[in-house]
Amino acid sequence: MDRGLSQGDADHGGAGGEPDANKLEVLLTPDCSHRRKSSLVMANEPRRPRMDRAHDRTACFVHSLIADEWVLPYGDAKEGETASNATASNENTDDAVAYDDAATDSNGVTVTDEDDWRRKSGPTIVESRQLTKRQLSDMAWNVRKLSKKLDSIKLKLSVKNVFLVTKAGDDSVITFTRKATEWLLSKDRDTQYNVYVENRLEAHPDFAASQLMEAEPSAAGRLRFWDVKFMQEHAHIFDFVITLGGDGTVLYTSCLFQHVVPPVLSFSLGSLGFLTKFDFNNYQKTLDSAFKDGVAVSLRLRFECTIMRSNCRTDDSLTHAKKRDLVEELIGEEVEGTLTHKPEKVVQILNDVVLDRGPNPTMSSIELFGDDEHFTTLLADGVCIATPTGSTAYNLAAGGSLCHPDNPVILVTAICAHTLSFRPIILPDTIVLRMGVPYDARTSSWASFDGRERVELHPGDYLTVSASRYPFANVLPQDRRNNDWVHSISKTLNWNSRQKQKALK
Repeated sequence: MDRGLSQGDADHGGAGGEPDANKLEVLLTPDCSHRRKSSLVMANEPRRPRMDRAHDRTACFVHSLIADEWVLPYGDAKEGETASNATASNENTDDAVAYDDAATDSNGVTVTDEDDWRRKSGPTIVESRQLTKRQLSDMAWNVRKLSKKLDSIKLKLSVKNVFLVTKAGDDSVITFTRKATEWLLSKDRDTQYNVYVENRLEAHPDFAASQLMEAEPSAAGRLRFWDVKFMQEHAHIFDFVITLGGDGTVLYTSCLFQHVVPPVLSFSLGSLGFLTKFDFNNYQKTLDSAFKDGVAVSLRLRFECTIMRSNCRTDDSLTHAKKRDLVEELIGEEVEGTLTHKPEKVVQILNDVVLDRGPNPTMSSIELFGDDEHFTTLLADGVCIATPTGSTAYNLAAGGSLCHPDNPVILVTAICAHTLSFRPIILPDTIVLRMGVPYDARTSSWASFDGRERVELHPGDYLTVSASRYPFANVLPQDRRNNDWVHSISKTLNWNSRQKQKALK
């Protein structure tokens, strides 16, 4: 199934000068564009509500923005006039779009039930709508405007359950954790918060949980402890997350929340500070302002990585069987009823996924795919697939580009490539990447996710990497203009720092 944009005879005036000759046809498929069921596993997406008419409103913030803020960008509508009013005032022009409930109308609108579409074995049925070139341009402009609004969104929170993550291996941070816990549990707070702290601190003398309870009897039952198993079962109950440490602590928090991530406010108590924007010396004022006035949130892109295992990899009974080819299995014609691979595990990452040679003394051979296209066969120590957030980590050390976190892209950087012509590339996040170990590879390769969970991939196995539906909600300071990304790399990396050149005399 392909997503297409066809213009027909628009540039040539059409046949017989029909009124639709100057219109484009936009085809929208009701499901993902990957045809091979054995090569890609996609989670079931919720049904998307149709916003065909301006008076169809929901409680969703994004839908209200679309309905109320979708304006014509070039002065066709008066300032403050909504798209629905602008369309109504121009309904007799060629730029007007009619939205009808009919299954198929004069404007080429085809309404198809998704379940019916899944059951059909014939040609693919798509939803289409006739749009003029001007309307298509306006749509692109308004999508950018909506994206900017979401990037600067401020959340007013209703916080009850607070989750604390403390830097591991540094006992000095435990004292700061106790201070934050004591303040949150105080009877002076307007809300009686439930505070969850890692269970390793319960018996730690620097945290002194029993003494804290004696000093604040009203906290009985509100100080609770968590472990990884508890998080896997109850991650959905938390309203707000506080981390105390460095960027590694933030990455660990991302690992704990494998689905929806609550707003994460990070105090800088570590050695790196790309994600930790707050000074703990002002923790009381910072938390009080966050809970009462709300927070500005940056939604950091995460990747969804699926480990795919080759079926019948160790079956030696068919000695005369056809030699298997990973490229043919992933992008070639699929044999009906045959599944070449099966999913083993899905991981959400914030920084990067790395596929390398691991303990093997020889370099890795890695097949790289994008959607249904074979990009290249990579001979190197490995390959790093990084998010914009992870561009300052392993990606940078391997020679990749720095990338602002607001960019929706995927960074691909080879690690010590055998060919000097392989350069780092930046791809849109709409692409689904696949990295596989060919069947004739000399050795296996090893995958790591945000520097954790080392997994061996045998010949025939591969990884899928795609944009996750669960972004990482990183809380920003109110004066974030003074704490932006450029300031962070200048401070942390001493970016472009050198002695000033002497003036000519």
